[in-house]
Amino acid sequence: MITTALFILLLLCFSAFFSGSETALTATSRARMRSLELKGDKKAAAVSKLTEDRERMIGAILLGNNAVNILASVLASGLFIQLFGEGGMAVALSTIVMTLLVLVFAEVMPKTAAIARADSIAMLVAPIMRRIVAVLAPIVSVVSAIVRTTLHRVFGLDVTAMDDALSAHEELKGAIELHHEEGQMEKEARDIIRGALELDDITVEDIMLHRKSIEMLDVNTPQIEIVEAVLASNHTRIPLYDEDPDNVVGVLHAKDMLRALWKVGNEPDKVDIREIAMQPYFVPETTTLQEQLDAFKTSQMHFALVIDEYGTLRGLVTLEDILEEIVGEIEDEHDVVVVGVEKQSDGAVLVDGDVTIRDLNRMMDWRLPDEEAVTIAGLVIHEGRCIPDVRQMFSFHGYRFEILAKRRNQVTKLKVVPLAEAA
Repeated sequence: MITTALFILLLLCFSAFFSGSETALTATSRARMRSLELKGDKKAAAVSKLTEDRERMIGAILLGNNAVNILASVLASGLFIQLFGEGGMAVALSTIVMTLLVLVFAEVMPKTAAIARADSIAMLVAPIMRRIVAVLAPIVSVVSAIVRTTLHRVFGLDVTAMDDALSAHEELKGAIELHHEEGQMEKEARDIIRGALELDDITVEDIMLHRKSIEMLDVNTPQIEIVEAVLASNHTRIPLYDEDPDNVVGVLHAKDMLRALWKVGNEPDKVDIREIAMQPYFVPETTTLQEQLDAFKTSQMHFALVIDEYGTLRGLVTLEDILEEIVGEIEDEHDVVVVGVEKQSDGAVLVDGDVTIRDLNRMMDWRLPDEEAVTIAGLVIHEGRCIPDVRQMFSFHGYRFEILAKRRNQVTKLKVVPLAEAA
């Protein structure tokens, strides 16, 4: 009986080993293991190799765990029958004792320890588990084939054709948000990483400077007026049009103009503006930021004019605009700071209508949707299905919007209050 009892305890230790190994190997981060592997850590390399085929690994662990648990339960039943004789009491005591032993010492305790030290325990058990998985591989393959066939024929579920529900980008975004919410990542770092991951999801239309805000010059204007306008501008590149603003014929760079003026003795009338202007670079409004960033690097251009499907000028986008989507606003000594968001002491926020939803979300750490509209005024018009009047209020997406000012049909000022603050 003593030998049987000791053997049962040994089986419970094996069960605890399998339970802890399963939790540690599934909870450990493959990214961290890969990072350690690149630094030469052989134990991390073993974990990475083992977790490449999770189905086979988990199958082997479950097979071993169930085998030792069932064998321990059978031996315990025999032991209690020897102690208390045949009957219901022996079976009941055996069931209660083994359930408590397995639950506490072979399941909860090793799993709790594995969660607390997932990486270290995973690297500790990986060499042993690789040998166990290799030994049990034939049996696991048979079990896996039976499972796949049953799921396919009985339930119509083809697990071999299933893909991950989330892409790698979505998984990274989720991990970043989780670390930020848990206080392990600063908001600035979260915004930078998320901005880089979202370049494929944002088009140039979402960040472009609208055509009504573009400084443009008629190429037929007297040269002296063009020179004065360029020198007075805060921008180094000025689009030139021929009579019609949609007919852009070039882009005048301030440096090219100054070089040309120097060559002719600073006499504007001797400068041919058309000749020194660069060819305009047009891009469709549906171009993603990642595509446009790659195009800027290939063409060595930093300035593009955005057009729609009819060839009409919609706005302009620069390399700086794209970089600002990643690192936030980049202001130099010539930038004019535009105040568009003003926080109030009561929790409300005063917002200019042309502030983009993305900028507002980034500044206030909100999550207003930006799929249907670019600016905050556009979002209110889209959700309200109307051109709102001053003092009109709307509530959607967990916020209350009050129209404070408008110019003709353009909403110019809003008051936004999170509904939790309003309550």
